Amino acid sequence: MTLKTERIILGIDPGTNVMGYGVIRALGNKAEMVAMGVIDLRKMTDPYLRLGHIFERVTGIIDAYLPDEMAVEAPFFGKNVQSMLKLGRAQGVAIAAAIQREVPIHEYAPLKIKMAITGNGQASKQQVAGMLQRMLTLKADEMPKFMDATDALAAAYCHFLQLGHPTNEGKSYRGWKDFVAKNQARVQKS
Repeated sequence: MTLKTERIILGIDPGTNVMGYGVIRALGNKAEMVAMGVIDLRKMTDPYLRLGHIFERVTGIIDAYLPDEMAVEAPFFGKNVQSMLKLGRAQGVAIAAAIQREVPIHEYAPLKIKMAITGNGQASKQQVAGMLQRMLTLKADEMPKFMDATDALAAAYCHFLQLGHPTNEGKSYRGWKDFVAKNQARVQKS
C-alpha cells in the first residue's frame, strides 16, 4: 500500500455513556494531534436515541476532519454480557458512520493499543494519557477531562504506528529500555 505524505486518522473509543474521539495528522514519520474530545451521552435515557446521536456525531466528525482511516478500539469482553452488547452496538454505529463515508476501518484490541503506546499491555488509562502527552508534546491544558478522549487518540496513534511510521527519525532500538535511554527528553515526566 502506498501511503500519502499526509494522512488523517480518526480514533474512536466506543462508549454508551461517553464515547471518545481523537484525530491525528501523520506527516511522514511524525504525528500531531488535531483534535480530541468526547460525545457525551449521559443525559440521554433512550438507548436507541443514543445510538442515533452517536451516528450523527461520528458522521459530523468525519465530515469535519475528512479522515483517511478510522481506528476503533475493540470492545473488551468483561463479565457483564449486557454491557458488552451495548458497547458493541455503540461501536457498530460508529463503524456504520465510517462505512457510509467510505472511510477504511481498523480495529485494535485494548491490549495492543496500550502496548503500542506504553510498551505495557496492562497500562492504566492515566499511563496511556501521560505517554501520549509526552509523545505528541501536548500541554497540560490540552489534556481532556475524560480519559475516553485520550483512549481514542491512543487508538489513532496505534494505527499510525502500525502504518510503519514510528517517530524514531531513522534510529533503531534494541528494546523499550534502549528507546527510553536514547530519548530522555521525550519520555521524562513533567
